[in-house]
Amino acid sequence: MSEHPIQGLMDTAMSNIKSMVDVNTIVGDSVTTPDGTVIIPISTVSFGFGAGGSQFAAKGDAVTPQNPMFGGGCGGGANVKPIAFLVVGNGNVRLLPISDKTTSVDKIIDMVPEVIDKVNSTFTDAVEKFCNKKKDKKPKQSEEKTDFVDVAE
Repeated sequence: MSEHPIQGLMDTAMSNIKSMVDVNTIVGDSVTTPDGTVIIPISTVSFGFGAGGSQFAAKGDAVTPQNPMFGGGCGGGANVKPIAFLVVGNGNVRLLPISDKTTSVDKIIDMVPEVIDKVNSTFTDAVEKFCNKKKDKKPKQSEEKTDFVDVAE
């Protein structure tokens, strides 16, 4: 049994869409700046697709596999929208959104690494100060003579 004509339309359209879908469409090629910072663009991709057809016979004619009276079409579209940049450099990784429509939750999540670094450095400084004070308060062994009487003599 031969393929239906709409199958050819679908195969052509799907192979073209498949060629457009690539990881580099969503996560773009990285760019390295002179100071070694790597910038990676991030995008969203939306695809739409539709196909249809009709098979009919002229008056008095029978539709046969040799003479299929078919009409059909298909169409599709794609939308690629950049949404952010992933910036890697100086031991930090940051996501810089393009949209100014960030929520307070997004801002808090973005600030978490900085807050953790500040708390960590503050805690480390406090521990170092505490340890240094303990060292300063240790009694020094003096070389003064004590007034002990030796009972064994």
